[in-house]
Amino acid sequence: MVKHIILWKLRSELSAEEKQLRAQAIKAGLEGLQGQVPGLKDIHVQIDGVLSSSNADIMLDSTLESAEALKGYAVHPAHVAVANGVVRPYTEVRTCLDFEV
Repeated sequence: MVKHIILWKLRSELSAEEKQLRAQAIKAGLEGLQGQVPGLKDIHVQIDGVLSSSNADIMLDSTLESAEALKGYAVHPAHVAVANGVVRPYTEVRTCLDFEV
């Protein structure tokens, strides 16, 4: 099993209201990948309850069957559509940690 964790910072020029709307869209888009991507066991996006001590706005916590499944997830058309259409246009910083469990 592989954990795929990503932290994003939303673009600084977005208003607080726009950040909330974009975060909700990112959550819906990414969590909607459950059942569509082979090898994706679990996916959760955290956007609520973020404390002011944080330096990220959104966290993706996902579990995949293997490193090969992670490679497939990265290029899967449904994932690419969400990444290109909903995530990348509204984020300015991305930090990723992948590890075996």
